[in-house]
Amino acid sequence: MEKMNLFYWYGVSATVYMITCWMFAMTRWFHTCHAPKNQRSYIWPDRKLQVIIYLISIVLIPYILNPSDPRAWTMWKSYFPCTYYFYSAVMLFCYFGSVKQWNQWKNIGWIAALVTTIAMAPLVIDAWVPGGMMKPNFVKTWNNVILAVSFCMLCYSGVAMWQVRRWMKEACDENYSNPDDFPEVYARRVWLIPLWISPLIWPAYLLDSPKIMAVTNILLSIFNATLLILAMPQWRRKNVVVAEEPSDAEEGGEWRDEKAEERARMIAKEIENIVKTKRAFLNPHLKIDHVVEHCSYSRTYVSHVFKTHFGGFSRYVNALRIEYYEEYVKQHPGMTKDAAAQECGFISYNAYYKVKDRLEHS
Repeated sequence: MEKMNLFYWYGVSATVYMITCWMFAMTRWFHTCHAPKNQRSYIWPDRKLQVIIYLISIVLIPYILNPSDPRAWTMWKSYFPCTYYFYSAVMLFCYFGSVKQWNQWKNIGWIAALVTTIAMAPLVIDAWVPGGMMKPNFVKTWNNVILAVSFCMLCYSGVAMWQVRRWMKEACDENYSNPDDFPEVYARRVWLIPLWISPLIWPAYLLDSPKIMAVTNILLSIFNATLLILAMPQWRRKNVVVAEEPSDAEEGGEWRDEKAEERARMIAKEIENIVKTKRAFLNPHLKIDHVVEHCSYSRTYVSHVFKTHFGGFSRYVNALRIEYYEEYVKQHPGMTKDAAAQECGFISYNAYYKVKDRLEHS
């Protein structure tokens, strides 16, 4: 009887975990705050992916229905180390990679997905088919495959953390003209997720303990809820509009002589021609790197000129957008504020208002 009660609680804990997964999926599907509809694919590139990933947990139902089944238990305990690192890496790459050329990581993501699927498929099929298909000796051997794949996914998630960390550093260097292009605050909250989950997903697997797994299910349920809370208010995050440029352009005093001053004036003319005359500022996702690509000088020189001649890249670009917006609304009185803001280089009117308020008080 006591053993049956334990199995009951194992099933209950697994059910709680499954419910939080489905709640996460439904909330992420229906909740998109108040961002412009035509920007959703850019702002929430991971929305559909997160929904799919959390709905995949449906394959674990055999363990919920019968925790005493050894085949269902093998599938359940293997699921977390084999898939969670993969999930974490893909979502990090997908969300932040949309801004930073996510396409270059897509093929690696598909390969990781295929490897994970191949590793889990035999265990899932064995748990779902009545009577099972795999012999005990084969299951023991397959555990080595699970361990190998888990280690590979751990490395994959490590690469994702390293890459997002690089992107956060770039955000500090004022690479983005739009404060919502790279959510630095949100990135700092979630980029270490693969490390957070490590103490949760390994003990039950390594010790082969359903009791520990019951506790793990509850902790992962709390983790799901916490992650959802962090993910939902992305458009209420702190904005970084004006950041300090690095001072390495001043090394050796090369900017102090007359030749350097003349070079700075030439760069300033190029910048003004690209950003203002050719209206590059109307690109809502304009980055300083885009300007550098069309200049005859390195990023260090261009960045320095932005700071010394224009008050900084973000300040200059957004000042042009604000000026353009004020003229635009006069010429198009019938257009909504949100639509006008989008025509003037802002993601939304709310972004325009926040940027204008920051510039006026800085």
